[in-house]
Amino acid sequence: MNKRLVSKILLVSSIAGGSYLLGTRIERQRLQQNFDKATATDPYLFCNKDSLWKDIQSKPGLPVFATVSAAVPVPATETKNLTATPSRVSQIMKYGFPGLDHVRSYSDYVLSYDRRNRVAHWVFEHLTKESIQPNDAVDRSKCDFRPDESIHPFFRSQNTDYRKSGFDRGHLAAAGNHRLHQKHCDDTFYLTNMAPQVGQGFNRDSWNRLESYVRKLTKEYPNVYVCTGPLYLPHREDDGKMYVKYQVIGTNNVAVPTHFYKVIVGETADNHLEMEAYVMPNKEINNETPLQVFQVPPETIERAAGLLFFDTINRKQLSKINGKKV
Repeated sequence: MNKRLVSKILLVSSIAGGSYLLGTRIERQRLQQNFDKATATDPYLFCNKDSLWKDIQSKPGLPVFATVSAAVPVPATETKNLTATPSRVSQIMKYGFPGLDHVRSYSDYVLSYDRRNRVAHWVFEHLTKESIQPNDAVDRSKCDFRPDESIHPFFRSQNTDYRKSGFDRGHLAAAGNHRLHQKHCDDTFYLTNMAPQVGQGFNRDSWNRLESYVRKLTKEYPNVYVCTGPLYLPHREDDGKMYVKYQVIGTNNVAVPTHFYKVIVGETADNHLEMEAYVMPNKEINNETPLQVFQVPPETIERAAGLLFFDTINRKQLSKINGKKV
């Protein structure tokens, strides 16, 4: 083999090797960029960012992140404070995630979606006196109930499921809690944030009173954290046995919860924590019934829902539960 041929082989080899290294570097940068985007919008990934990235680096050939477990991203034309930034997600979820099943982050609240029942497991909000102030530029009438296209079509609820069902599309994160920006209010109208609720006597009355009460708590506490969700509770039938039985509506079999809960933590100015917990049956309720009638020990909701609320708080740290000193 003559020297000229050897030099050509070496040149081709060096070019090929350099191209491979350059391509690897570019692909690694793309992977890092896509990973950063994914972790910025998904609270679970964000919380486990370092360990996940180490795991990805140790496994060559993995595809880049093409999708993330988050709602439809906010258009670039919107202002930055309308996106679900990691800092906002961590602020909302300051005291822990009740569970990590299909977590979705929106512009001003976070939820975990139950793909089997087509209703959220839980919805988490962080409220302040400033955040709930009405903004004249926010118009609820401009908001449309719409399916969340980040959910696989197999597990997505539709407006047609609620039509002529006899149930309201009941908010879990109340639209009235998110009036600072139009985007915040719009996001509460995703069907992932809805559950079938009895209208007259419940959604439009007693449940609405509970939502209004939560907003009033912001006058007493600088920070209010509220977790809302459905329950499917057992009841005893004529044969003496206990059954879990609930209706489903629409072609997508959207579950109708038997009850709904709210677990609330108020953070005082001197960093004391007070908790309240409520369970309401999904039926017509006399509007004269005091809200205190629906207060329950928070652990009863945890057992029924299979969730742990505010699990980073030791219950001994709470100064009050349902208005009573601990």
